[in-house]
Amino acid sequence: MARAGLSTERLTLAGAELADEVGFDQVTLSALARRFDVKVASLYSHLSNSQDLRSRIALLALAELADRAADALAGRSGKDALTALANVYRDYARAHPGRYAAAQLRLDPETAAASAGGRHARMTRALLRGYDLTEPDQTHAVRLLGSVFHGYVSLEMGGGFSHSAPDTQETWTRVLDALDALLRNWPAR
Repeated sequence: MARAGLSTERLTLAGAELADEVGFDQVTLSALARRFDVKVASLYSHLSNSQDLRSRIALLALAELADRAADALAGRSGKDALTALANVYRDYARAHPGRYAAAQLRLDPETAAASAGGRHARMTRALLRGYDLTEPDQTHAVRLLGSVFHGYVSLEMGGGFSHSAPDTQETWTRVLDALDALLRNWPAR
């Protein structure tokens, strides 16, 4: 019989909430057990160890991000789609900093193959169809967008832009304008 109404899903969600509150690097089975006022041993019938918990939080975050991205991209193309996708990542990171950090966790190949990570790549490739890129340029562009989105969000969340003008929203808008221009005028080899 499950103690305190525990289940793998409930523990994963509580771990994700904990990550948003205290940081993903602070999420452990001990911290989760304290949250439910149970002994760590009570969690082992649901989770193998802290790494299992962290992987499950990462998978949850990737799925949440993919769902939001799919909703944001529906019916959009070109710069409108680019902006929508970029804003999903930025808004998610702001609302769920611990989960966003979890989404960056390197998963083992088997887990990664079963995750929503593939959905992210497919959505980004769908967005790029509006820019008429072919392979291998499409793969280069997927990597560029991921790098820019994650890099900007990470620097912004880390306070990297907090002490200078202009406003970070203005910079974000200009970055997206520049990405759109680059994608429309992708350099030939």
